[in-house]
Amino acid sequence: MSNASSTAPARVRRLRREAWGFAIGSLCFLAGALPFYADWAGAVWTNVTFFVGSIFFTAAALIQLLLSGRRPPRQHTNRPDRADWWSAAIQFAGTLAFNVSTAVALIAAIARPDMVGAGWRPDFWGSIAFLVSSFLAIEATRGRERLWDRDARTWHGTGLNMLGSVAFMVSAIAAFVVPATGDLVSVQWTNTGTAVGAVCFFTAAVLSRRTIHRGALLRRLRRHPAT
Repeated sequence: MSNASSTAPARVRRLRREAWGFAIGSLCFLAGALPFYADWAGAVWTNVTFFVGSIFFTAAALIQLLLSGRRPPRQHTNRPDRADWWSAAIQFAGTLAFNVSTAVALIAAIARPDMVGAGWRPDFWGSIAFLVSSFLAIEATRGRERLWDRDARTWHGTGLNMLGSVAFMVSAIAAFVVPATGDLVSVQWTNTGTAVGAVCFFTAAVLSRRTIHRGALLRRLRRHPAT
């Protein structure tokens, strides 16, 4: 073994901090979109599930936006970092839109749990924000070697998030109410789009990894030992 390789700092791969929130939030949205879960839980608790999922999404998006090393774009900020920051910022705005829509749906379900069609559906503006964020993430991933953190964007994560965003948009469109009938455009596609999007977001989250030095990890564990 060469001296260079023997003295090279050991590295480990760890699940990214924000990934936990996205993974848990995705599972909540997946559960809420499954008809058998909705039938078992009822309108109120199904909407509670969606609302809790949106809170986890927002917490994770905020962590991603405020991660150490990231700062708002400045005049000298390179193009990938600029796209990366705006992708995170717009994604955070989208999660806030989901907070509002899930809260409104929950309040409506509590007031009239027997109302036909009571329940949350991906809202249009939040889905638009997710799509724009995903397009910017693609731009950031194209130049990931120049990002402040090369692990911040990967092609499998970016691709899965784009597929999830498209699925949520399909669900949002299918959830429009037809004025003539008062029914949704397609209940099946509404639920399917939400479920597929949640699976894509969950998979992207659990595949998300960051590289850290083993020495830094050991120092962190000494400061915060497991209880």
